[in-house]
Amino acid sequence: MDIIFNNIISFLSYDPKSPLLFSSCFFLWWFLIVLFGYVFIQNKQTLKVVYLTVVSYYFYYKTGGIYLFLLFTTTFFDFYIGKLMHACNRKNIRRLYLFLSLLINLGILAYFKYTNFFIDTINGTIGPVFSNLDIFLPVGVSFYTFQSLSYTIDVYRKKLVPAQSLMDFAFFVSFFPQLVAGPIVRAADFLPQIRKPVFITNNDIGKAVFLIAIGLFKKAVISDYISINFVDRIFDQPDLYSGFENLMAIYGYAIQIYCDFSGYSDMAIGLALLFGFKLMINFNAPYKAKSITEFWHRWHISLSTWLKDYLYISLGGNRKGKIRTYINLLITMLLGGLWHGASWKFVIWGAMHGVALALEKMFKPFFKFKANFFTKVLGLLLTFNFVCFCWIFFRATNYEAAVLMMQRIAFNFSPAIAFEVIVGYKYVFMLILLGFALHFTPEKWDLTTEKLVTKAPLLFQALILVVIIWIVIQVKSAEVQPFIYFQF
Repeated sequence: MDIIFNNIISFLSYDPKSPLLFSSCFFLWWFLIVLFGYVFIQNKQTLKVVYLTVVSYYFYYKTGGIYLFLLFTTTFFDFYIGKLMHACNRKNIRRLYLFLSLLINLGILAYFKYTNFFIDTINGTIGPVFSNLDIFLPVGVSFYTFQSLSYTIDVYRKKLVPAQSLMDFAFFVSFFPQLVAGPIVRAADFLPQIRKPVFITNNDIGKAVFLIAIGLFKKAVISDYISINFVDRIFDQPDLYSGFENLMAIYGYAIQIYCDFSGYSDMAIGLALLFGFKLMINFNAPYKAKSITEFWHRWHISLSTWLKDYLYISLGGNRKGKIRTYINLLITMLLGGLWHGASWKFVIWGAMHGVALALEKMFKPFFKFKANFFTKVLGLLLTFNFVCFCWIFFRATNYEAAVLMMQRIAFNFSPAIAFEVIVGYKYVFMLILLGFALHFTPEKWDLTTEKLVTKAPLLFQALILVVIIWIVIQVKSAEVQPFIYFQF
C-alpha cells in the first residue's frame, strides 16, 4: 500500500520534466474529472469560485511547481492595492499605490526574466564582471503579471470597480485555461462573469468541441511535427543546410508558431466555454494582413491591445504630434519585443516591427487610393514576407545564427536540390501546406464548418475529438512538446 500511495503522490506532484500541458494524456483525464465535479456545483456561486480557483492553483503547481507562491504574491498585493486605491480620492496617494503595484509586478518580472540578460549585457560591454545567477523563469509569469497589472491600472484610471473578494480576484488571475499562455484577460470583461449563473447551451458545447479539436490538431499535429522533423534542425545548425532549406525553415516556422500559439488560444477559449466563461479571440488569420498595422490587429490580439492601452497610450499615443507618435510606436514595440524574451534578438525583432509601424503611419497619407485586387495581393505578400524575415531573429538561437541563415539564403541557395528536399521531407511539406491552407481558408468556410460541428449531435462531436486524439497519438514524438509561448 505504501508503494501505491507513494506512486500516486509522485504522479500528482510537480515534475519539471513533465509539466501539465493541454496536449498531454494526463491533462485529458484530469480535465474530465474537474469538469465532472464542476457539473454538481456550477450554480453555487461561492463554491464554484473556490472550486475553480483551487483547481487552477493545482494546474499551475503541476506546470510551474514552487513558483506558485509568485502567483499568490501578485494576486494578494494587487487585490489590496486595488481596494486602497479605489477608496482613496487623493491623486498623489493613488499614484503611489499604482507605483507600488508596478514595482511589485515589474520587479518580479525583471528579477526572474531579465537579471541574467542585464548581467550578460554588462559583461559584454565592459568585460566579465558578474557571474550569471541560477534563475528559473516561472511559467506564465509574463501573462499573469500583465493581466494583474491591467486590473490595477484600470482601477487607478477609475474605469473599473475592484473585485468583490480576494477569492474572486484570485480566480480572475489564475483561471487555468488561459493562465500560462493567454489570452491576456481584462478584469472588466471577466469579473462580471464570475457571479453570473452558469448557462451553457448546446451551441456553447459544440463551439468548445470545435475549438478544442482544431486547436489540438494545429498544435500537436502540424506545429509539433514540422518543428521536430524540420524547423528545429535547421534553425539549430543553419550552416549544415542549403539556402533553400533555410528559407523553407523560415516559412515553416511562420506556420509552426502560428499553429502552436493560436492552437493554445483556441483550446483555452474552448475549455473556458465548457465552464461557462467567454474569453476574447486572440488570433484572426494574421497572415491575411495586408500591412504590419493590420497584422498586429490580427496577431496575439490580447497582447497587442494591452500594449496599446497601457503602454502606447500612456506614452502619449498619437496625441503629441507625428514625431512623438513614431517614437511611441517604436518604444512600444521595443518593449513588446523584450516582453517576449530576455535577449537582444527579441529587441531587434520588436524594433523591426516598430520601425515598420512608424513608416506605415508616416506614408499612409500618400497612399489614399482605392485598393484593388493587385494592390491587396501585393500588400499581403510584402507583409507576410516581412513578418517571416522578422521571425528569423525571433527564432534563431542568437544574432550570429540569424545572420548566418540570411547568408546561406543569399549565397548558397542551391535551387537544384529543391525537389530532393521536398521529397525527403514530404510529410513536413504536406503539413506546412495544410497549415497555410487552413489559415487562408475563407472566413465563410470556417464559420460554416464551425456551425456544422456546433449543430451536430453530441455523439458526433465526441467522435471528432476521439479521431483528433487518435491522429495526435499516431504522429506525436516520444515526449509531449511544450507550447512555444511557455518560455515567455
